[in-house]
Amino acid sequence: MSKRILITGANRGVGLALVHLLAKSAEHVYAGCRRPASAEALQQLARSADNISVIGLDVTDAESLKQASDAVVGGLDLLVCNAGILNGYRGLGGSENALTPEAMTAFAGVLTTNIAGPFFTVQAFLPHLRRSGSAGIAIISSHMGSQQHDAANAYAYRSSKAGVNNIMVTLSHELAEERIAVAAYHPGWVRTDMGGASAHLSVEQSAEALAQRFAELDMGQNGQFINYDGSALEL
Repeated sequence: MSKRILITGANRGVGLALVHLLAKSAEHVYAGCRRPASAEALQQLARSADNISVIGLDVTDAESLKQASDAVVGGLDLLVCNAGILNGYRGLGGSENALTPEAMTAFAGVLTTNIAGPFFTVQAFLPHLRRSGSAGIAIISSHMGSQQHDAANAYAYRSSKAGVNNIMVTLSHELAEERIAVAAYHPGWVRTDMGGASAHLSVEQSAEALAQRFAELDMGQNGQFINYDGSALEL
C-alpha cells in the first residue's frame, strides 16, 4: 500500500471511506475538500488519527490548488482524484438540460469539476509525485463514461466521465517516461448522495475494493479503465 496519499473530495461518500480505510496502513493521508470547517465527519476522523491532515482543496480553483500543494510536505506515492459532481439524470426534457443560461452554467460546472479538475489537480501535485520512487494516480471515473454504455440520460455527467477517461489516457502517455502510473476506476454503483439508496454497494464495500485496486496499480496498468472488482472496462 502506498505510504503517502492525497485524496480529493474526501469529506463524504467514497472519499471519506477511503480516508478512513487507507489511513490504517498509510504513513500519511492528506484529505482534501472544499470547506474543511464544515466537514464534520472528516474532522472527527482526523482527530482520531495522527496521520490524517485535512486541507482545503477546490479542484476548480487555481489558488486553492496551489495552497493545497504547499501544505503537502515531501513526496506523494498516490494521488486519488475523487472529487466530482452530478447535476441530474434526466434526458433532453429534464429541467437540468433546459435551454436557459442557468442550465448551461450548471452543465459547464460539471465539465469543469469532473474533467478539468483532475487535470489541474495532477498538475498541482506532480512535483510531489515526482519525489516518489513509484507514484500512481487514480482517477475515479464511472462506467457511465464508457462509449459502450447503453443509456440516454445524464448528459453532463456521462460526457464529463468520458472526458476524464480521455484525460487519464493522455496523462498516462505523458507521464510514462517518469514511471508514474495513471488509471481510471469505476467505484461501482454506491449508496451515496450521488448513487442513491438503491445502489448495490455501501461506501465501505466500494472503498475496500478500490483500495485493493490502488495497491495493484503499476506501469502494467498504465492507461487502463478498471472496474472496482478488478475487471477491465472499455473506454
